[in-house]
Amino acid sequence: MPHTSSHTSSDAASHAASHAASETPGAPAGNGGFAPYATAAWPRLVRTAHLLTGDLHEAEHLVRTTLARVRARWRRVPRDDVDFYVRRSLVRTHLGRTRRGRAARLLTPFLPERARRAVPVPTEAVARRDALGRALAALPARRRAVVVLRHWEGLGEAEIAQLLGCSAGTVKAHARRGLAALRAHPSLAARLATPSVAPSPARRHPVSGARS
Repeated sequence: MPHTSSHTSSDAASHAASHAASETPGAPAGNGGFAPYATAAWPRLVRTAHLLTGDLHEAEHLVRTTLARVRARWRRVPRDDVDFYVRRSLVRTHLGRTRRGRAARLLTPFLPERARRAVPVPTEAVARRDALGRALAALPARRRAVVVLRHWEGLGEAEIAQLLGCSAGTVKAHARRGLAALRAHPSLAARLATPSVAPSPARRHPVSGARS
């Protein structure tokens, strides 16, 4: 994985905030707090969008589109619920694009915590991520969103239900069937028994259940 400095990430986030502002000329002036929020949220929003879309450039475009829409409504966004509002906008924008027929590209995902580490990625780890990408890409868009939000973002069933506008029971069913599909996918079947590379004792792999 190429090294990306914190300065580069910060610059990208700042640029994204400015880009969002330039795309919404009708938005009210003085949207205090938006630019700092966009700068801080950029890395995790791109991470989530990358898992959803499977393509880094498309993920960045999705985040910019989302931030532009959020900025236009910034004065009406509840300050104690900004993250929920932004995440909901991100997921629904992505699902809307999928419903309109945008083809999903092959995902090469990364686990959230490991994405922040500027260390060389072992060959086996790359192969495992690639296998997971193929398995995730085979899921229907809504089920894939549930699996990503539940097992990579760590959201609860009730919060995901609010995000997607469905019942908690529907979320639970999508999560269960999604994990079952991942475990049964040919690209992952041979790898689930292999211990994760450089495991973190505090986190379990969402598919295999092994600590990672």
